[in-house]
Amino acid sequence: MTPQDSPTSSSAIAAALASNAPADSQALARARAFAEPLLAASSLDTGENTLAHADAMVGILAMMGGSTEMQAAAYLVYACQYLQRPQELIAKAFGDSYAHVAIETSKLLQLQRQARSKAAQVKLEREAAQLQSGFAGSAAKGQPTELDASQTENVRKMLLAFSRDLRVVMLRLASRLQTLRYHAAAKKPPERALAQEALHIFAPLANRLGIWQIKWEMEDLSFRFLEPDTYKQIARLLDEKRVERESHVEQVRHELESALQAQGVPASVQGRPKHIYSIIKKMRGKSLDFERVFDIRALRVVVPTVDDCYAVLAWAHSHFSPVAQEFDDYIAKPKPNGYQSLHTVVRDAQGRAFEIQIRTQAMHDHAEHGVAAHWAYKEAGSKGYAGVSASSDYDAKIAVLRQLLAWQSDLSGAANQLFDDCIYVLTPQAAIVELPRGATPVDFAYTVHTTLGHRCRGARVDGAMVTLNTPLRSGQTVEIVVVKEGGPSRDWLNPELGYLASHRAKSKVRAWFNALAAEDNAARGREAIERLLQREGKTAWRHEDLATALGFETPQALFESVGKEETSLRAVEQQLKPQEVAPVADEVVIRKARGAEQSSSGGVLVVGIDSLLTQLARCCKPAPPDEIRGYVTRGKGVSIHRGDCADFGHLSRLHPGRVIEVQWSATKGKGAEPAVYPVDVAVEAQDRQGLLRDISDAFSREKINVIGVQTQTVRGVAWMTFTVEVPDAMRVSRLMSAVSDVPGVQRVRRR
Repeated sequence: MTPQDSPTSSSAIAAALASNAPADSQALARARAFAEPLLAASSLDTGENTLAHADAMVGILAMMGGSTEMQAAAYLVYACQYLQRPQELIAKAFGDSYAHVAIETSKLLQLQRQARSKAAQVKLEREAAQLQSGFAGSAAKGQPTELDASQTENVRKMLLAFSRDLRVVMLRLASRLQTLRYHAAAKKPPERALAQEALHIFAPLANRLGIWQIKWEMEDLSFRFLEPDTYKQIARLLDEKRVERESHVEQVRHELESALQAQGVPASVQGRPKHIYSIIKKMRGKSLDFERVFDIRALRVVVPTVDDCYAVLAWAHSHFSPVAQEFDDYIAKPKPNGYQSLHTVVRDAQGRAFEIQIRTQAMHDHAEHGVAAHWAYKEAGSKGYAGVSASSDYDAKIAVLRQLLAWQSDLSGAANQLFDDCIYVLTPQAAIVELPRGATPVDFAYTVHTTLGHRCRGARVDGAMVTLNTPLRSGQTVEIVVVKEGGPSRDWLNPELGYLASHRAKSKVRAWFNALAAEDNAARGREAIERLLQREGKTAWRHEDLATALGFETPQALFESVGKEETSLRAVEQQLKPQEVAPVADEVVIRKARGAEQSSSGGVLVVGIDSLLTQLARCCKPAPPDEIRGYVTRGKGVSIHRGDCADFGHLSRLHPGRVIEVQWSATKGKGAEPAVYPVDVAVEAQDRQGLLRDISDAFSREKINVIGVQTQTVRGVAWMTFTVEVPDAMRVSRLMSAVSDVPGVQRVRRR
């Protein structure tokens, strides 16, 4: 039935609005009366009557201890699709809280339908491709036949992040359980994707929230549809000795309960049903035969206090033989979802093994109802039930949500803030993509694949074209429009334009432009080296040999270093024309044992030489407190280099005898002005009007004197080198930090 076929008239809605009473106790009856005209003649995709489905959901929610508001929302969720203005109408009739739950659950319901539909379509397309490739009847290599594990986890997180309200998740759990029950009663298997979703997504989510009743039943029903033969086999094995097993369990139950009563412990002892799916999981996980699954016979003991729990354990271990390695103390060390109990396996005199679970009433209610066991959390701390520590950030968020529901508070406030750091959107193939809040289609493209991001030129969100800086919301389907060739736009790196929010996307775009810059630098360096080779008449030198001699692995690395002016042409020239060591160098080595005297430069001490001329190397422009090294030149004294200077490294390998020990002078002459040192600062920025002025203003604010500027623009990127005077290298770091804050500046480094 479509919304247009709805029997609801404006008078019926008006009547429902008129009946709006403040008493919450009437909300459930009013919600059913409101929805009945809309749902009575409609059916779900499964074929189940919509009103009957909602009625059954109410029963499941009541069993879990769900509030009246939550139960009433079961009817309102399905009424939404038949109303033109559902938010407004439901808010008028029931209040904003009801409207929020109904609308959000309806959105999530539609999203799940959409995801399953697209997944089914992708599966059909994959199977068709396999048939064409000659692989009919088997999955293509690398293609999973079940839900991918990471995708499953993303869907679980999306259920919480998208819904923003744990009541929405509870409604979806109740709805999915009822759908499975309906198919079981009708003896009509559901779509395989629906059963897989229940087993791999909803049941683990119920487990995370501690709702064990829902978890066990959902697992058994899902597995019954997914692997009917295995399910029937285990069910048959259970039935074969059911009478004997139940007789034994009843005998032990009566014996244990009587013994505890005699000790004054008011215990409740019951046989515990063993779920088929848990038996199969244990058999597969531990490679066990059916006869070696010890907890097929099982008892559950519920006592008033924790001390009583350990007293029961002591009695059981003294009257039966405990099985080694089959004891777990979940009271002392609870499970991450707050589950607490003592588990032990014992054998009777005949050697028959059975499991005993021992817990308090509070622990039992938590184990059965999880988040719906409101009263069990009244004394819970910030970490959840009984102060249980969460095993991860995600579990910590679950623990806080659990408390919020327990206190019956409005989850639209604090709960919404828990997932403000991420959103979940769909690809056209129904895959879930996690993105940071504020992410755009460009972020989405780079998250899916780097090449998709580079070639992104447009985007459709839920089928409509949007601009590439449009913020995305959870639940949307995003499709990227690409070109065959091309790269990112420099505008994407402008934070004021809002194209990128994720660190991954920003780094990928920067890497693209860095690669372009590397190509330009390499081309410039290659041209300079080839001109040098021609000028020196050394064109016979192979580029590979020259690169190796200069300490580079490849000629491309050499070209790029020269193009970036990290390696000077003088170093290349030195390699082409090796000269004999100057006589002064030998003299220096001989006289090196003397003490250190201040050099003629007044700023550098040369160990072993009196009044030897020194000069600061122009290739690296050292400044205190840089680590420095000296190199004896021919006729120009000692050249002072930074310890990490590439030119010095080459020269020291070529003429190790010319290297001399030097250090900065700690004394200054009387009346002398403070020394300043020239330093080169390289800036890479997105070219724009006023860029040079803004960077100059940054220098001025730092009271730094600029004595030289070189600048050029290549493909929209400005490459600038500023020569500044500083008293020491520490000022350079502060200066670079100030320049980095200038809009458009992408990288600042000391040359």
